[in-house]
Amino acid sequence: MQRSSLLCSSSSFSPSPIALPTSNRFAPPVGARATRHVAASVRLPFTRFRNYRHTLFHLHSTATKEVLETSKVESEFIEVGYLSSVHGLQGEICVKPSTDFPELRFAQPGIRWLRQWFSGRETIQEVELVEGRGHPGQKTWILKFGGIDTVEQAKQFVGSSLLVREDDRPELEEGEFYSHDLVGMRVTLKENGEPVGTVVNVFSTAANDLLEVMLDPVKMPGQIENPKSETGVSGPLVLVPFVEAIVPNVDVNKREMQITPPKGLLELNLRSDERSKKERRQLVREWKQRKKFQKRLIAAKKKLCEMEQQHVFHGFRFGQKDQRSLLANQIVGVNSKLLQLALQNIELSSQRWSSSEFIGANLSKLCPRTLRVSKKCLTTPGSEEKLDPNFKLQEKGLHLMSKGKMAIVLFLSDSEKHGRCSDPELVDSGSTGKSTSFLQTLLSDDWISLKTEDRVSVPLIMVSPAHEVHSLEKLFSNNDYLAFDHKKVWFLEDEKLPVISNSLGGEKTQKILMKSPWEILQTSVGSGGVISLLSSENILDNLSEMGVEYIQICSLNEEFVGSDLLLGLVSSLDSDVGIQISEGMEDIDENFSMIFSMRFMKKLTNQMNKLQFYGTPKLNSHVEMVEKEWIDVTPSSPNYSLELGCSIYSSLNACSLDKVCVVVEIRE
Repeated sequence: MQRSSLLCSSSSFSPSPIALPTSNRFAPPVGARATRHVAASVRLPFTRFRNYRHTLFHLHSTATKEVLETSKVESEFIEVGYLSSVHGLQGEICVKPSTDFPELRFAQPGIRWLRQWFSGRETIQEVELVEGRGHPGQKTWILKFGGIDTVEQAKQFVGSSLLVREDDRPELEEGEFYSHDLVGMRVTLKENGEPVGTVVNVFSTAANDLLEVMLDPVKMPGQIENPKSETGVSGPLVLVPFVEAIVPNVDVNKREMQITPPKGLLELNLRSDERSKKERRQLVREWKQRKKFQKRLIAAKKKLCEMEQQHVFHGFRFGQKDQRSLLANQIVGVNSKLLQLALQNIELSSQRWSSSEFIGANLSKLCPRTLRVSKKCLTTPGSEEKLDPNFKLQEKGLHLMSKGKMAIVLFLSDSEKHGRCSDPELVDSGSTGKSTSFLQTLLSDDWISLKTEDRVSVPLIMVSPAHEVHSLEKLFSNNDYLAFDHKKVWFLEDEKLPVISNSLGGEKTQKILMKSPWEILQTSVGSGGVISLLSSENILDNLSEMGVEYIQICSLNEEFVGSDLLLGLVSSLDSDVGIQISEGMEDIDENFSMIFSMRFMKKLTNQMNKLQFYGTPKLNSHVEMVEKEWIDVTPSSPNYSLELGCSIYSSLNACSLDKVCVVVEIRE
């Protein structure tokens, strides 16, 4: 914007401003704030432009004036504040600072200049600052100018900009920059020197300062050159955080800076005709996901530090980017709440009762609520079984299932134990073999006690090891979800916990063992981990909204056929827990079928401390850092490490025995 010369005057100060003809045809009205020439200083890293220091000074001086030639000196001015309002009755004026040096600009007396609009013309008026002091409780300063003694005189200058000479700027410390100096700098990539654009503005935010960079049209990331972008013939605008990690080098003399932007930063803020709204929304979603992950990582690291497990972070100082990323994912994936709970309630597996012993010891107490039936009675009832005394219970259970009142949680442990096939190619080919046997079991009307056409109403949750989740999803997808409603089917990874040291040698803290510098040694928690999954994934709330009143948690075992009788018994006796066991079955920890009422399951998820965890001594090779070097450790004794586990039967610790019922399957 070109401006003409200021009319000169050597007279004493007058409240009436000196008029300045201008070529700007769109001048704002009197009292409006003119566009600021930023005069604040910028500090690296993480400082705001305005740092208000409220030291109070009371200074006095005599006002004097000086004749100025605007066309020669206006470019030498910088704005330090904005006159916002009148204060009191003595002609004092409030100013809003736009400087990092408020004491210097507003508390020390001397010559200042005012720029304002008057009758469509811009004027610059020299004034004498007599006194200045901070306004307690406000982000403003109160100034007294010579010759302005009344409210009426002061009102004429409200809306003006307060100026000082550019050559009067204080010397900055190393690492500090005036934002005015940053504007116009060329921006290049540090890694290869490739030009990026030009700084056109600087913004101050609560977190950090932002550089507004106009990208070179031919250098827009991922874009085709387009001279008709939204910013005209120039490139689009992007925002770059002015922090040392992203802007490591600033050369004021060469008028250039080098940046190391994170992946997607320039594209995130990019606005051009070639990038659709859908693409921009996707970039924003990815950015939010990264920010969310960073917050989770910080929270997880903090939790592990509280548990004195800082050694897990050593891998961040070694390896490639993808290896460090793997470690970050491992840390975020640790259920620190469950781990802390397990460490508090742990007991050695050799010292605990097995689930079989627990059920056997309490079976006599459960006798009034125990039903002993043959396997034949557990199949889907037909007309010939209507005289059976258990028919009404089965019928009630079937009715509840057909109405979607019970959800099924199918817990699948290691595939080798169950004869499943986790090979994606075998699943995709739909071949026979282990996968076919698995399908036949799931498709059996006897196993699920429900006809195929009624399965659409039953929610199904598949819990399996992480490496099998994808295969299961394909298996269901290729077989029309086995007649279940795909909207009511979940695929979850089983809960895992780190393997820990056995505290031999008198160590106070049980340390998490590392499989590699970037991998935590982990094992499955077992069937008890299902309760933690249901509470952490908001699944219980979703099931409640579907009208589910009961949840069956079971393993895939052909010994257990039919859950309708157990469901009918649980409902009729108003029980919280129903257990189905097979007579003579040895390992009921691996082969189980239990039904929980929804009210009890919600109570249990809020009382996770009732669960009993056990530690199984195992021989686990791992790595440790010794004197800044990673070494392989192969223990000679299996007692060196413990694998943490929890059985679904430990949920009985939170339930009164008079709220438990049992169906015992008698072998014929």
